[in-house]
Amino acid sequence: MSLHLPEKTILTNLVMVEDPDNKKVLLENRLNKNWTGITFPGGHVNPGESFVESAIREVYEETNLQIQNPQLIDVKQFMAQKDVRYIVLLFRTNQFKGSLQSSKEGDVFWEDPYQVKQAQAVDDFFDLLQVFKSYDVSELYYQDYNGQSIKRVE
Repeated sequence: MSLHLPEKTILTNLVMVEDPDNKKVLLENRLNKNWTGITFPGGHVNPGESFVESAIREVYEETNLQIQNPQLIDVKQFMAQKDVRYIVLLFRTNQFKGSLQSSKEGDVFWEDPYQVKQAQAVDDFFDLLQVFKSYDVSELYYQDYNGQSIKRVE
């Protein structure tokens, strides 16, 4: 009988905030050297924090906007190391208040996401956008086979 030990996991979030009046979304030009480029605001889930609370907090810290009613819509996941799974909870909302303000994480702005140039965006920006905009996709999964990364959008 083999014993299956729990997998180490890193929990994070990304949030697509939509402005229905202008048909734009909130984007961030991240300054993090490990993941630089245009993407959606988000960050780590703190110990003991609910997933929704973490999404609300991260958006506020990075944009100065207070979002309401973020809906968990999808998941992105990959193995960050051999024995560590990295899970990104993908939230979407169109309810917010406050005035937009950039942070040390990066510059934030409203934009039509389809106007973002590939060279400006993080590596998987357009995969994330497909997942955020689709109602029939439930997971973005990166799997490694012998050093080759395989992407599945399901």
